[in-house]
Amino acid sequence: MSSEDRSAPISLEALRNGDRAEFARLVDTHSPLVFRLGMKILNNPQDAEDVLQETFIKAYRHLAGFDGRSSLSTWLYRIATNEALMTLRRKRPETISYDEPVANETEPQEPLQIVDWCCMPEEELMSAEGRAHLDKAIDSLPLSLRLAFVLRDIEGLSTRETAEVLEISEMAVKTRLSRARLRLREQLSAYFGERVQG
Repeated sequence: MSSEDRSAPISLEALRNGDRAEFARLVDTHSPLVFRLGMKILNNPQDAEDVLQETFIKAYRHLAGFDGRSSLSTWLYRIATNEALMTLRRKRPETISYDEPVANETEPQEPLQIVDWCCMPEEELMSAEGRAHLDKAIDSLPLSLRLAFVLRDIEGLSTRETAEVLEISEMAVKTRLSRARLRLREQLSAYFGERVQG
């Protein structure tokens, strides 16, 4: 296969016609994204690998029912998100549903204590320790906020695509994203603020 063939858009028609080479290209193209999403939700490589496999098995089985109204990547994200959430519920039945409203979602947010760490050098912010702290902060977010943040800010989906994946309104995505960013900023401010003062 030439590099030009690899970079061509995935053909939905070929997929629906059972073109195995085109499906293999779909898997090659989207596997890293699906695996990363599984890791961000489950924080376990084996579970993320299982999500990856199940996502493409289900995609293959349900291609005929895919109507093309959303992009293939958005559709795969939705399948992967549902698979990851099912894994979470099996392991931790008390885990809240990602579509549950966050408590007091419509009420004003309490002012957060934000430390000014604008003067931290970029290499400090992006150091292994800094990235590890960011990952830990993301993992500590409530599931509904974490999903919105991961899909929108890490995976780069649009607000509309994120709403489609999570099957919530665009306004709910914006609200959850805003809260996620505020919580992360509060946690990171405390961490980097100590580094600045230290």
